[in-house]
Amino acid sequence: MGAGRVWGGVGVGVAGLVLGGALVVHEVRANGYGLHAAARGDSAACRRVAEGYPSGLAGFERGDVGVPGAAVWGDGAVTARCGLEPPAATTDACVNVDDVDWVWRPKPHDGHKVLVTYGRDPAVEIEISDRVTAVDDVLVELSGAVRPLAPHTRCIGEDDVPTTG
Repeated sequence: MGAGRVWGGVGVGVAGLVLGGALVVHEVRANGYGLHAAARGDSAACRRVAEGYPSGLAGFERGDVGVPGAAVWGDGAVTARCGLEPPAATTDACVNVDDVDWVWRPKPHDGHKVLVTYGRDPAVEIEISDRVTAVDDVLVELSGAVRPLAPHTRCIGEDDVPTTG
């Protein structure tokens, strides 16, 4: 009878810990706007990038996310995460904005535009919702924050590839 009470008490205690843990996890995700820290988001390089994130972007204010190397503007209209692995060589579309190369990545079903820096380590990923009409302005502002990450390689276009004759 005494052992049953101990196990019952342990069960209630464990259930309370699990429920409490779920509430904490939910709170972290809610504050982070669904953002998850990138593998190297807490690196010195990403701390420098995050310090350069603007307080306002595309007419939206920056929110507090509590995720290393990440920022959000306008309740998720724009998100940025530093600390990703750089993309491998690709034929995906690439655009150079103020000496920072950005590779377009497809994001199915939600209409967001996703871009990742190319040739910089660690890489920075940005997600831009359809609520943002000034995508060019976002890229200019965030290129300024990313520029301290030295480029190791650049995107090239068809005109850059030598032809053999």
